[in-house]
Amino acid sequence: MLWKVGLFWHIDDTPGQFFLKDFIMKILIIEDDAGLNRGISFALAQEGYETVTSRTLKEGLELFDREKPDGVLLDLNLPDGDGMEGCKKIREKSEVPVLMVTARDMEVDELMGLTNGADDYITKPFSIAVLKVRLENLLKRKRRIPEEKPLLVSGEIRMDTKALRTFRGEEELELSMTEYRLLQYFLENKNQVLLKEQILQHIWDADGNFVEENTLAVNISRLRRKIGGNYIRTIQGMGYLWEESR
Repeated sequence: MLWKVGLFWHIDDTPGQFFLKDFIMKILIIEDDAGLNRGISFALAQEGYETVTSRTLKEGLELFDREKPDGVLLDLNLPDGDGMEGCKKIREKSEVPVLMVTARDMEVDELMGLTNGADDYITKPFSIAVLKVRLENLLKRKRRIPEEKPLLVSGEIRMDTKALRTFRGEEELELSMTEYRLLQYFLENKNQVLLKEQILQHIWDADGNFVEENTLAVNISRLRRKIGGNYIRTIQGMGYLWEESR
């Protein structure tokens, strides 16, 4: 994924195709101050975002359901309700990033906002530049975290991520935790080239530990023997590709 201010670029996941596509991120602004509402909307539009705005909680929640935004800027103090309650209602149906905007600067309010599901908290008065950076960071973080699917399937391979069980046909496979995580990563990224560095970082190096490439090759070899077939293809000089059609 390549970051472009206000926009995301991603690689087309059609097998054999590597096109870059862009799409506009939609932000819902729920802020009762008319001037601030317009100012934020204008600033984000200048950066390439699409915005939808509301000055009440009721209308904001209706817009959330209808517009399906990629992120929400939510004022804590609204004329018809508490932003914290609004955040809880959003969290009941979605994990979309929520940036709480408020005039309150007490630590207890910040903690309550985060406890109720907000991803970040910014206190008025604030710089629009700082607001944009915080929003961008939240959106980038969310795009890096794939939505977990309870059942991953490819050919004869079936993985139940909730029960932590894996099958080849009707046969249950005995996988080490590393092999399980490798297989899950491949199944979540079918028909996409995964660089060796990506796999090493995702499976082993989350805590900054150094891991040799040979460790990856050994575990890939073990996984291949257990799952059978020709699912995992080596891309010379780059990494590996899970080919569902093979």
